[in-house]
Amino acid sequence: MNDTTELARKDQTAVAQRDGDSSQRRITLTPPVDIFEDSRGITLWADLPGVTKERLDVKVHDGNLYIEAEAMVPTPAELRLQHAEIRQPHFARAFSMSADFDASKIEANLKDGVLKLTIPRRDEARPRRIEVRTD
Repeated sequence: MNDTTELARKDQTAVAQRDGDSSQRRITLTPPVDIFEDSRGITLWADLPGVTKERLDVKVHDGNLYIEAEAMVPTPAELRLQHAEIRQPHFARAFSMSADFDASKIEANLKDGVLKLTIPRRDEARPRRIEVRTD
């Protein structure tokens, strides 16, 4: 048994999968997220170490938000890899989105391996103050 297999079995956030007909295993990790909500909407921060913009896919479909990414950890030419538990991790996470949020106005920013998504509320779903008059 190798360390990667053991980690995949122990860690509930890692799932070992077979890639097609090959004998290689691909580890899918659930990236940790922080979600903050206020009257304007939601801000989601996801940790995706080693992920570049080209290997990141964020999409909304049928009321669900999907985040998928693959990290590349380059090995410098003058060094030889001695041990790697997860060589090319694949990240995947899905969220159900309430109809209160405007999927067409989601903003995404990736910096230093951290994805920031800003998901605004629809105008009609935002809390508003109702003025009370006296007659």
